[in-house]
Amino acid sequence: MLADLRTLVEIESPSRDLDALAASAEAVATVIENRLGGQAVLIVNEGGTHVHWAGGGETRVLILGHHDTVFPLGTLARRPFTVADGRATGPGVFDMLGGLVQAVHGLAALDDRSGVEILVTADEEVGSFSSRALIEERARTCGAVLVFEGAADGGGLKTARKGCGAFQVSIAGRASHAGLEPEAGVNALVEAAHQVLDIAALSRPELGTTVTPTVASAGTLENVVPAEATVVVDVRVESAEEKERVEAAFAGLAPRVDGARITVEGSIGRPPMPASAAAELFFLAQQLQPGIEAKAVGGGSDGNFTAAVGVPTLDGLGAVGGGAHADHEYVVIDAMAERAHLAAGLVKAIQHAPRL
Repeated sequence: MLADLRTLVEIESPSRDLDALAASAEAVATVIENRLGGQAVLIVNEGGTHVHWAGGGETRVLILGHHDTVFPLGTLARRPFTVADGRATGPGVFDMLGGLVQAVHGLAALDDRSGVEILVTADEEVGSFSSRALIEERARTCGAVLVFEGAADGGGLKTARKGCGAFQVSIAGRASHAGLEPEAGVNALVEAAHQVLDIAALSRPELGTTVTPTVASAGTLENVVPAEATVVVDVRVESAEEKERVEAAFAGLAPRVDGARITVEGSIGRPPMPASAAAELFFLAQQLQPGIEAKAVGGGSDGNFTAAVGVPTLDGLGAVGGGAHADHEYVVIDAMAERAHLAAGLVKAIQHAPRL
């Protein structure tokens, strides 16, 4: 498993770099074919190169993951793949190349791989816009989804996820000389200040809703009334009702400064994943590994999409570790074999159970 993990980590795969993603997809396909046999099909579209493998027979379970990472080309030179002190480190080891390796090796331990599909996408980190339809189609066909994103804290499985999305609020004002005639301008920065406060007030922490302005820009020079400003907002919700409320609130944002104009783009693209979507599969996991914990988390994954279309989905089956998207990202080596065995056990249980 460590050898395969090294292979994948050492082919950098930043989202939106289509050449790098193509090389990474080839490596993922080779690992799958070497361990499982058969042919892994490369699916190329505007989001990158996705990888699909099928074990034959009536499809029962979809192994879902992604091979794109958040790190730019050149990160590997600064932070190479390393094994030391019980940990494997390097860009993408936890999110989520370690999980892919564990899934493949878990399946390799099974004599019967019929009814199993693997889908590894290339654009999860940037919204899955090019892969969402394919993910939903294969999930519906298979009837159960195991997502190999990194484990929750302590190795728990992710049985609920918040819906998440981003909005960009663009403000148009009018420039003027800040000293000679500031009254002739329409200050986009002042309007942005009003909007930031109004937007932040949309949060409902008691309902699990967070609305967080994260990036803002405005102005050109210190003596010019700003004619333009933008505010980017991260949104997380736990329920469909809150998704509707927040999206309606953004659509209804109104200017507070005379003459200012507002344009809003974005949505809560990943719907919430309720705990009910994971209940049946988590029960199977508990039989295989008593004491394993269920965790609800704020981050989204492609499991949000499969749960939203009504397909039983269990997430967080990937590597035990931490530091996703950070320089200290790591995988706990001693947990890799245990997680691979859990993957194998879940697939076998689904193969022999009535269709979920």
